[in-house]
Amino acid sequence: NLRLLDRFLVMGEKSDIERIIVVVNKVDLADRSESEAKFKPYADIGYRLLYTSALEKVGVDALREALVDQISVFTGPSGVGKTSLLNAIQPGLGRSVKAVSASRQEGIHTTRDSELVKLETGGYLADTPGIRTLTIWDVEPEELDAYFRESEERVNDCRFADCAHRSEPGCAVRAAVERGDISKGRYQSYLALRDELEQAFALD
Repeated sequence: NLRLLDRFLVMGEKSDIERIIVVVNKVDLADRSESEAKFKPYADIGYRLLYTSALEKVGVDALREALVDQISVFTGPSGVGKTSLLNAIQPGLGRSVKAVSASRQEGIHTTRDSELVKLETGGYLADTPGIRTLTIWDVEPEELDAYFRESEERVNDCRFADCAHRSEPGCAVRAAVERGDISKGRYQSYLALRDELEQAFALD
């Protein structure tokens, strides 16, 4: 769910998290080249991507190394295997994982609360309950583009300082989308979030 991923990234940027890593788990269930193509826009704008499989132990060592001596948090949608990855990083943590749901063909997430776990390699890692929806908070519509890395670096080139990057003339962001320099999917995420924030502020 790339739209949900974009929400997480906006909140990560808003919170000034020092290192944001996009972990693509369960790569054993999909073609690797297709997965990399799907997430290429995120690598292009500077996010580090790790492709992992808790089941086959793919990418687990790289993820474990990234967490050494850090205070980190795993967060993401329900059923993507965060708890299984945590157990793969440090066996024997005893976090509960249920079998795959027959109806949805995804893991049944059993984490009910956040738990900060001390890692044997140094540092701490919080495993959090799965999230199905995420509301952006404490972000004004006019500042949203600052939390999209590919837009933030172009807003000063827009003709108007208050450009919303919709239909304004001289919009550098929209021009970059038309050239293919900005992912259309990411741009659509920005527009959807901007509309959502404007509607929320209108209700206030």
